[in-house]
Order: sequence, then structure tokens, then C-alpha cells
Amino acid sequence: MADPRHLRGIAAEAAVARCLEQGGWLILARRWRCASGELDLVCREPTGVLVGVEVRLRRDGRAGSALESVTPRHLRRLRATLAAYAAEHPGPRRGVRLDLVAVRPAPRPGHWIVRRVPSVDGW
Repeated sequence: MADPRHLRGIAAEAAVARCLEQGGWLILARRWRCASGELDLVCREPTGVLVGVEVRLRRDGRAGSALESVTPRHLRRLRATLAAYAAEHPGPRRGVRLDLVAVRPAPRPGHWIVRRVPSVDGW
């Protein structure tokens, strides 16, 4: 039997991907992995920027905010992972950055409240 937290995480990532696609983003990879780590989503923004997206699901604020949950060490790993993706997938782009997307369940079942924080690492 699958872990319910894992299934919620997968559903949250799918919801974020749908939101981004509706905004004109192209999803290049989901759960892309390499030696340095994993990116939940790798996307191309409509402006041509390559964006690594870290999706953070929080049911409530008891464990802290989604932004607080991303440590400097985690950011270093995400940066290295996005750099590895960019090196393996060369091509024209108008920059590279990491975004954080905070997700929490909406009061209506099956719906999500999604908040994107662009350039979470100041790249």
C-alpha cells in the first residue's frame, strides 16, 4: 500500500504542473534525478528561462512555512542539480533560476492553493 503522504505529494506536483502549463510554461521533466539530487519539475518559462521548481506541500503551518523548509544546504543541492540538468540539455535559454511553489489543500476536496515564489535562491 502506498504512503498517503507520498500520494499527496505526487498529486500536488501534478497540480503545480497543470497550473504552470496553463500559464504557458513547458514542462521538460518531472522528478529529474542525478547524483546531486532531484528536481520536482524542470520547466521552460514562456520567456525562455529554464526553471527548476521545488514543490513543497504543507497541510498546515505547524511544521513551518514552505519557504522556511528549504535550507541553505537544500538550495545548494537544488542549484547543483539544475546546473547538471542544464549541462545535459544544452540549448538556447534566457537564464536559469529556481522557484519554490508552496501548495496546501483548499477547503474544497481535490483542489489546491498554489503560491509560487520566483528566484527563491537569488540566482
